[in-house]
This record gives sequence, structure tokens and C-alpha cells, in this order.
Amino acid sequence: MPEFKLLDHANAERALALLKKEYPDAKEILNFSNPLEMMVAIILAARSKDEVVNKCTAEIFKHYKTAKDYANAKPPEILKHVHGILFAGNKVSSIIKACQIIEERYKGKVPNNMEDLVELPGIGRKSANTILINAFGIAEGIPVDTHVNRVSLRLGLSKNAKPDDMEQDLMKLVDRKDWGRIAYVIKFHGRAVCQAPVPSCSKCVLNNICPRNGVASSK
Repeated sequence: MPEFKLLDHANAERALALLKKEYPDAKEILNFSNPLEMMVAIILAARSKDEVVNKCTAEIFKHYKTAKDYANAKPPEILKHVHGILFAGNKVSSIIKACQIIEERYKGKVPNNMEDLVELPGIGRKSANTILINAFGIAEGIPVDTHVNRVSLRLGLSKNAKPDDMEQDLMKLVDRKDWGRIAYVIKFHGRAVCQAPVPSCSKCVLNNICPRNGVASSK
């Protein structure tokens, strides 16, 4: 894969401003109504389509209302509501174990800080960021999913393919007040235009800025 230079700071800011204007309503796609539902949805969503997860959680949330409900459940009871989710068994096991910990340590409430969230089974930094932003209105960082990773590499916002390293680059580039929103703006662009494996550069608002200028990447 050929090398592409990073955008300079001015063009990076311009690119992000254009994306924010292009996707003013960008937000989390997973359905949830409270922190527990957000956590369950985000665990199921790893390497699975958000739309598929939403179909599953529509049923799951009817039957499980509290952390105690999940903590006391047997995997097959939850799995019967899960269809089309990769590694469903492992994810359901993580949900049950996470809820057992939440019951034991946090009185049934999902913790609202990064340190405690990443200690829960099935929750890494990206997932913790997503929970904090959407369920608590707290932006400690920027969640880097596959769309954010792909677009940021193509656009020259970061040369670090590792999500945690890319997140640090984006945090330096983006004003903290926008940390909670920018990932969704980039994600929506990745879904709509800057797709894998071939981006639709002819309809991209960043066509004259992007250093890749239409060169496809498998990232």
C-alpha cells in the first residue's frame, strides 16, 4: 500500500469542519434507553452490524431490565434472542459476567468512568468511550471503530493504524468539546461515502483535500 502524507493542521481542521457540516445529525446508531442497555448493545456490536444488533436488542430489552436480570440468566436464555451476531456465545457470556460484577461492586449501576468500565468483560477502551459519551454525556476520549480507522488513515488525520494510538492523534487534533461527536461524523462519512474497499470519491466533499484522492485501501 503506498504511503500518503498527513494533512497539515489547517487542512485537517478544514476537513473535519466540512464533515461536521455534511453530517449535522450524526449520532450513535445502536438503540438504547439507559446505560445498561447501551453496555449490552455495545458488547454485542463488536464486529457485527449495528442494524443486526438493534433487531436483537429489541427482543432482549423486553425480557431483561436490570443488571440482576442478566446476572441471574443462563446463556441459552439470552442466546435465543440473538441472531446473526458474530461470536454470540462469547458476547452473551461477557454480558452475564459484566452484570454480575456490576451487581456485586456497583449496586446494579453501570460505572461512569473509564477505569472501571474497561475492567468489565467485553468492554475495551472504544466500547467504554461509546458508553460514556452516549449514556453519561462524558467524553474522556474518541471511540475509534473500523469506519473511523479507515477514514482517518485515508484522510491523513493519523498514520497510526492501532486504534488507541489513532485515538491519541485525533484527541490532539480535535477540540475537546467535539470529542463526543467527531467519531460519529467520521463514521457516517465512512458508511455513506468513504467505504471499504473502494471509496466513492466523486461525491465526496473532501475530494480536493484528501491526500489519497480516490486511492482505495483495504484498511
